[in-house]
Amino acid sequence: MTAPTAPAPTAPALSPERADLLETLALHRGFLRYTVQGLTDEQATRRTTASELTLAGIVKHVAATERGWADFVVRGTAAMEQEPEDWSAQWVLADGETLADVLADYEQVAARTDELVRTVDLDLAHPLPEAPWFPPGAVRSARRVFLHVVAETAQHSGHADVLRESLDGQKTMG
Repeated sequence: MTAPTAPAPTAPALSPERADLLETLALHRGFLRYTVQGLTDEQATRRTTASELTLAGIVKHVAATERGWADFVVRGTAAMEQEPEDWSAQWVLADGETLADVLADYEQVAARTDELVRTVDLDLAHPLPEAPWFPPGAVRSARRVFLHVVAETAQHSGHADVLRESLDGQKTMG
């Protein structure tokens, strides 16, 4: 198996900034998907380090996080004020849920985000809700949200790479 490469942007009318965002999102999503390639559900849910993290849980969490931030871009603060999902549930497969299910959901989330990157005003901004992890009065533009999704995906891809290497020695890179 070879590590993924970012696909060339398919929409020639995209600005360089939008094309860069899409390419970078695709690259880091590809790393994450590559890391779980060929795993059984049992392998994808096995803890391979001292942490509680599993490969399937990481993919599920990244999809939930991306979905939440895409909702914020569309709906603003209201997207974060709804009753929060059980945070711990986004890290484990539910009864009957498979790695394939989580990957399919992630594909749908990615497609929606990509469409937003192509079409939304990148300067569109919304205030963040009051929370201990946000500075008081903070505002986030769509551009900054998409950059955060890139960072979140890249960070968790790295976590997944460590878990996969601990599972069977496979490395995404190197």
